[in-house]
Amino acid sequence: MISGRKIMGREGRVFLAFLFIGVFLLTYNFITMIIRYGNIYPQKLNYSERHSLLPIDPVIEMPEHAKKPKRELALFHIALTATDSPYSKWQSRVMYYWYMKNKDLQGSEMGKFTRVLHSGAPDNLMDEIPSFVVDPLPPGLDRGYIVLNRPWAFVQWLDKATIEEDYILMAEPDHIFLKPLPNLGGEGLPAAFPFFYIEPVKNTNLIRKYFPEEMGPVEKVDPIGNSPVIIKKELLEKIAPTWMNVSLKMKNDPETDKEFGWVLEMYGYAVASALHGVQHILRKDFMLQPPWDLETRNKFILHYTYGCDYDMKITLVKMVNEASANIPNWDTT
Repeated sequence: MISGRKIMGREGRVFLAFLFIGVFLLTYNFITMIIRYGNIYPQKLNYSERHSLLPIDPVIEMPEHAKKPKRELALFHIALTATDSPYSKWQSRVMYYWYMKNKDLQGSEMGKFTRVLHSGAPDNLMDEIPSFVVDPLPPGLDRGYIVLNRPWAFVQWLDKATIEEDYILMAEPDHIFLKPLPNLGGEGLPAAFPFFYIEPVKNTNLIRKYFPEEMGPVEKVDPIGNSPVIIKKELLEKIAPTWMNVSLKMKNDPETDKEFGWVLEMYGYAVASALHGVQHILRKDFMLQPPWDLETRNKFILHYTYGCDYDMKITLVKMVNEASANIPNWDTT
């Protein structure tokens, strides 16, 4: 008969053996994990970068902002083209005011500001708003479509001005900054607002006059205008002359001019970008446009280009864009 003491001794040795094996395996796996994950980090990464690449959180969970690798600020220069008309001056002053209110707040990557004045001569706002004077197109070349001066103004400004930032925001006087604006581009790609009325595919026959088939499908032409757009300065320097030439060609083609109307120059920028192989990140949160958009929440820019008439019941009865009187009346009744 086997004594109870022998049985207990044998079970104790078995238990110790299993305990030893378990501790060994845990130690082995732990050391292996350290070696494995220690080798996947490039030696050039600093501590904060290595920490952000951890495959799992530590016991105490990291806050969301700590999980994302930090990047340096990508400042952009705010540039808007303007005339010396009283209305353009008023708009420019309002826009500059809201720029000053937001540029230094948390989340902003807004750099310096320039009003590119394409009237050919200084005006009485030169000391109030940072401005750069350029020449308008030769008389008669715009054929009454003053917006054609916009690409020509950018060509001159980019060639002659000293611009410290690597990125540029092309804005317009009728923009109001609702909150601090970050650089919405990514990995060097420009960011733009998609306009529902810019429809390259719908106008394929016209687009093909300026964007031939060998350049690729018409879908490469983004549904955008030149503003608002945040783009690398070196890219805009390449696109701007093409933007100017394409816009002039479109204006000189009666069929294109009639179809595109007041948004012709916007199509000019979209086509010019595609000709240079540049496509944009489309950001619907970039801007809002009343009366279609009724909420300012989570939007960066308010675009107030549309004059809206209401009846006594506060019903929208007519909408006219300031750039043209050719937009049909809106009858919502």
